[in-house]
Amino acid sequence: MAKKIIAFGASNSKKSINKQLATYAAGLFTNATTEVLDLNDFPVPTYSIDIEKEEGFPQAAHAFLNKIAEADLLVISMAEHNGNYTAAFKSLFDWMSRINVKLFQGKSIFLLATSPGARGGSSVLEIAEGRFPRHDGIIETTFSLPSFNDNFDTKKGVITNTDLDNELKEKVKKITFELLLNLG
Repeated sequence: MAKKIIAFGASNSKKSINKQLATYAAGLFTNATTEVLDLNDFPVPTYSIDIEKEEGFPQAAHAFLNKIAEADLLVISMAEHNGNYTAAFKSLFDWMSRINVKLFQGKSIFLLATSPGARGGSSVLEIAEGRFPRHDGIIETTFSLPSFNDNFDTKKGVITNTDLDNELKEKVKKITFELLLNLG
């Protein structure tokens, strides 16, 4: 039976480099169906206790939680704004955690990050790696792609740096093997 992968870039940029990386990484898995989500399809207001009391939980937060529930594996590429989550992801994350503190629902996560800079989103990757397990996410492994514009061909949708591409593909193989053991 094919595994279900839900992939997304944790950004609402229409040309998100993290969505491009998540899409590429998710496409490397074989015997899997992949759905790539766009945060723009799940708009939520900035979290506020007042909004929660007055209006309840946004339908978009429930819908995103339902997508997570469908997955065998989450491929998440974290965009970094000032060393932290993007405002769009943080708001969605906050709403979902109010609905279900264990928002990742015991799902395996392949955690990625990229940025135009040489650190490749390493600050936000570290934050997410420390935080997501507290919300019932199982971080299988991480991957950082530095200097996105130098190492990724946006027209072809592939990593151009052979060493980095091979590193990513080895991590995909490792996760695939572990998923087959745990879910097969």
